[in-house]
Amino acid sequence: MTATQAVPTRAAVRLRNILFATDFSPASDVAFPYAAGLARMFGGNLSAVHVIEPANYTLPPETWQRDDEILKLEMDKLRERMIREAPHSRAEMIEREGGIWESLAETVKENEIDLIVAGTRGRTGIGKALLGSQAEELIRCATCPVLTIGPHVLAHGEPEGQFASILFATDFGADSEAAASYAAQLAREAKAKLTVLHVVKKMKSNDLAIPEQFAEADERKLRELVPDEQQFFCAPRYMVEEGTPADKILEMARRTHADLIVLGVHEATGFPGAATHLPIATIHHVVAHAPCPVLTVHR
Repeated sequence: MTATQAVPTRAAVRLRNILFATDFSPASDVAFPYAAGLARMFGGNLSAVHVIEPANYTLPPETWQRDDEILKLEMDKLRERMIREAPHSRAEMIEREGGIWESLAETVKENEIDLIVAGTRGRTGIGKALLGSQAEELIRCATCPVLTIGPHVLAHGEPEGQFASILFATDFGADSEAAASYAAQLAREAKAKLTVLHVVKKMKSNDLAIPEQFAEADERKLRELVPDEQQFFCAPRYMVEEGTPADKILEMARRTHADLIVLGVHEATGFPGAATHLPIATIHHVVAHAPCPVLTVHR
């Protein structure tokens, strides 16, 4: 299927099992309401996973014993919060020891997870890795969508997960159809406005092509990405902008007061940097600077 062909009807988005990845940092506190809000919206189960490094038994016993006691208190507090804010969830707590992404991958497989939710401002553990050298590992290898709450997403008093404006950005990569359909279905479920964006590079003065011609063709491609039945429900706004993709995505997110940015990712094949239909640096930049959460979707 080419990027310009109509997309077949897909099954509705179902978030039966949501995994909240936490390191008990302030970043996780900001991310949790999104996980709980989506669990309420979709009637899904909410589980929490915490990945810990193996205890350093060369330290005095009272040191690692105290750490264990603090962790138990944090886990108990989070379980109570899950029961309070996602009352229909099973509120399962999962503790793993080892590498972050290996542990997450095992948890996703064993629990049939449909969505991972994580914050990115933590100084250690998951929060640090999401904006560090291992960030590409998650984006490339996660077998389910990942909702990342970046450092510029502010905590709010009202429940999160109630999206009123969704922005989907694409460069017409081979796997963008799945992300477009996912964004449209989320907009339908949330009764949100949907903006579909494509960014073209700024043309040089000696280029022979007429920008308006490209814009018209690209807008047609954008319309063909969203299934007809979804267009009826969410009435998307199609935009073609000229400039640097990351900057334009962030600018459009602010212009549309987006509550969510959706980006598509390829399967984890090939060399690092070839994994996303938007360059990895673009996705990192968007996650690091977005005023709202960023959802990455695999085919």
